[in-house]
Amino acid sequence: MQIKAKLNYLRIAPRKVRLVADLIRRKRVGEAQEILSFTVKKSTRPISKLLSSAVSSAKNNFQIEPENLYISKITVDEGPKIKRWMPRSRGQAAQIQKKTSHITLILDEVKPSKRTKSLKKKTALKPEKEPEIKKEEVKKEVYEPKKEKQRPEIKARKPKIMGAINKMFRRKSF
Repeated sequence: MQIKAKLNYLRIAPRKVRLVADLIRRKRVGEAQEILSFTVKKSTRPISKLLSSAVSSAKNNFQIEPENLYISKITVDEGPKIKRWMPRSRGQAAQIQKKTSHITLILDEVKPSKRTKSLKKKTALKPEKEPEIKKEEVKKEVYEPKKEKQRPEIKARKPKIMGAINKMFRRKSF
């Protein structure tokens, strides 16, 4: 079962948040929390809060153990930009874009819980049994490598230098 958690309008540029998101992608929850606790970036704190929120909602709403979860997908998208102005020389002004991020975190189970297994049993089709093959029926095949065809001797070629010189001095005539 997938558990989604979102964090919108985070006032850190998405490029900076993606550095931290890439560290914890496809990791187990415990391992991801350890990585976040030792990473020195501004975006680790909001991502760790989002991760703990997703884990607690999985525990309370779906009765899934946190040890059984991993981060299946984490995306960092660009949010709206806040536009500000900075004075420059000769009465000019330069625009400053303060970027925001939207983070989407999706947790998934490593081992499906008992509840999801019972759903799968009802819907799954039983595979047909393959017929057993007796040892006597199996023929032993001997591998024989194919013989390579022999190429006739190649005549001596002109040196490639002449071809390069001809290309260099080729001109169109009118």
